[in-house]
Amino acid sequence: MIADRARFRHAKKLERLAGYRLPELAFSGTMLETLCSHLNYDALDLGVRSQILAFFDEFLRCDCRESPLCGCPEKKFAKMVIEHRENGLDHRQIASHLLEEYGIELFPADILSFLEETVHVMEAISDVARLQGRTDLAKKTDEYIRLIER
Repeated sequence: MIADRARFRHAKKLERLAGYRLPELAFSGTMLETLCSHLNYDALDLGVRSQILAFFDEFLRCDCRESPLCGCPEKKFAKMVIEHRENGLDHRQIASHLLEEYGIELFPADILSFLEETVHVMEAISDVARLQGRTDLAKKTDEYIRLIER
């Protein structure tokens, strides 16, 4: 999944703040638990703090009992990447937006690969829907494919 490739630009700063070693991967269990712990975010500079808070608000707010290890952050991230593509951003623009807004580094080629995989999955869903006579679902998936491929 695309979330497995996302790296947090400020991992070293968070590592110093937490006092223990952290992986660079933004959606690793250790990183997510650290972000949800009681860190003194005021010790960080304003830019880093705003990116961390934006990350927290966008991906870590859910009502699941196992939060943040429930899988919701990864799903929200994947959904956001797809939505940005549907809204007309290309893979480079998506990578730039993620870096500016959340401090998440992601190679544009990884985003492109993820979008291609998404299209293949949606094509399979469309084919199965047609075989089962669910033309409404097939039309919806075809529309999503068109939005992603444009």
